[in-house]
Amino acid sequence: MSATRCGFVALIGEPNAGKSTLLNAMVGAKVSIVTHKVQTTRTRIRGVALEGGAQIVFVDTPGLFQPRRRLDRAMVASAWAGVEDADAVVLMVEAQRGVTEGVKAILEALESHVRPGKPVALAINKIDRVKRETLLALTADLNDRRAFERTFLISAQKGHGVADLKRWLAESLPEGPWLYPEDQIADLPLRMLAAEITREKLTLRLHQELPYQLTVETENWEERKDGSARIEQVVYVARDGHKGIVLGNKGATIKAVGAEARAEISKLIERPCHLFLTVRVRPNWLDEPERYREMGLDFSDGN
Repeated sequence: MSATRCGFVALIGEPNAGKSTLLNAMVGAKVSIVTHKVQTTRTRIRGVALEGGAQIVFVDTPGLFQPRRRLDRAMVASAWAGVEDADAVVLMVEAQRGVTEGVKAILEALESHVRPGKPVALAINKIDRVKRETLLALTADLNDRRAFERTFLISAQKGHGVADLKRWLAESLPEGPWLYPEDQIADLPLRMLAAEITREKLTLRLHQELPYQLTVETENWEERKDGSARIEQVVYVARDGHKGIVLGNKGATIKAVGAEARAEISKLIERPCHLFLTVRVRPNWLDEPERYREMGLDFSDGN
């Protein structure tokens, strides 16, 4: 019987490069929120995928970008910590964006965050959106800038090339026992996953109306005798004006968000749930250590 393998894989790239979509495709379930807004992944969500005798534990790092606020700095520090702790790294680059200033900065920073000998692969994503010649030129350009162990041309959304990348990752991980039970797909506590689902629904519904100054926390989770769960969540916003946007006309927005989130959370926990959402204004939540702990970030990293 061949030995089992297990290890951590960090997915890195600019915001919106498709990291969350790839993670979900590899794991075969939705464990990281996917929205069309940049920078929506805050916590280092780990998705767990199985490939043959290997267990691949994905560290879905926040997109790497130029940080301005404390929260941004904490997120970028979290991303690089994920790279340093991982056994293998995948740099995702969006085909049609190519080698941006952000990609150049990531390539430069990789040198100081990746120890020699650690496998680093390049995954060029959204290949269906560019011509073949553009793709070949981009592949050559990126491989000139860094010697990648392997290059994969993928479409995370359509699944092209994902199986090859997954196989390579499984083979690249160290031999060792599995860290998680076979049926576990994420090590994020259910309370946090449920909050992430609600935050995704808010982000999708509000589009450009609201800045990123909102967070969702699961305040109370009660298992009921009838097998259902009663879940109370708080949506924290930074200003009074934001509260009105989240609530919507006569509460229509928050009601719709609650219905969508409830349906998805019920699917996640495989039983009915009763979801209650409250919106609270906390002007300085971006400067509260407690909020950072809730998101799995280190407050001091924001300094």
